[in-house]
Amino acid sequence: MFPADEPAAAAAVVAAIRGGDLVTLQRLIDEHPNLVTARVKGRTALHVVTDWPGYYPNGPAVVAMLVAAGADPNADTGGAAPETPLHWAASSDDLDVADALIDAGADLETPGGSIGTPLDNAIGYGCWYVARRLVERGARVDKLWHAAALGLLTRVQEFLAATPAPGPQEINEAFWQACHGGQRRTAEYLLRHGADVNTTVAYAHGTALDVAAGPDTRRDLLATWLRGRGARPGDQASDR
Repeated sequence: MFPADEPAAAAAVVAAIRGGDLVTLQRLIDEHPNLVTARVKGRTALHVVTDWPGYYPNGPAVVAMLVAAGADPNADTGGAAPETPLHWAASSDDLDVADALIDAGADLETPGGSIGTPLDNAIGYGCWYVARRLVERGARVDKLWHAAALGLLTRVQEFLAATPAPGPQEINEAFWQACHGGQRRTAEYLLRHGADVNTTVAYAHGTALDVAAGPDTRRDLLATWLRGRGARPGDQASDR
C-alpha cells in the first residue's frame, strides 16, 4: 500500500490510522513525511482512513492531521474506477469522516467511482446520511433516481415534466430507488406515473419490496459490528 523501502513505517502508519492513535500517527508523520502523500496503486493514507468498513476511531481527527501534513483529499485510486477518499466514506456512510473530507476541500462531483460520483455511490449503496450531507453541501441532484431516493418530490416532478420526459425504464429505476430510500410519497407519485410495482434493477438484487424491507448500509454495518462483539437478538439474549 505504501513504498516498499519503508515497510515497517508504512505498517505502523496504517496501524495508527486504524487504531485512531493520534500521538503515534503524528510522530510517524514527523519522522516519515513522505508517507502522507505516498501512493501505491493509487491508494493513499487518506484511503486508509476511509477504507471499508470505515468508522475507525478518531477518523475525522486523522483526516485533519493528514491533510494538515499535505495529504490531498482529492487523490484517487486510478484504474478503471478511480475513487477518492470521499467516494469511500460515501460508500460506508461514515458521515463524520465525509464531513472532515469536505471541510478539507474534497470535490463533491468527482466522477468515475464504482457507481459514479460520491453522491452516486452514497445513494447506490444506501448510505443516506452521507447522501443527504453531500446535497446539503452542494452536490448536484442531476438524475431522477437521485431525487427519488432522497424523497425530493419537487425535483422528481421537475424531471417528469422535462422534455424529453423520462422513459419507463428511468421511472422504474426511480421508483425502485424511492423504495430503497424509504420514500413512500415519492414512490406513490412514481407509481401513479407508470412505475411497475414489482420492478427490479440490473445493478442490485430484489424487487422494490425487497429493497424497502432491507437494512441500509449504516444499519447493516452496525449490526455486523454488534454481532462481532457477541450481541444476540432478543429471543437469544437470555440464553447464557
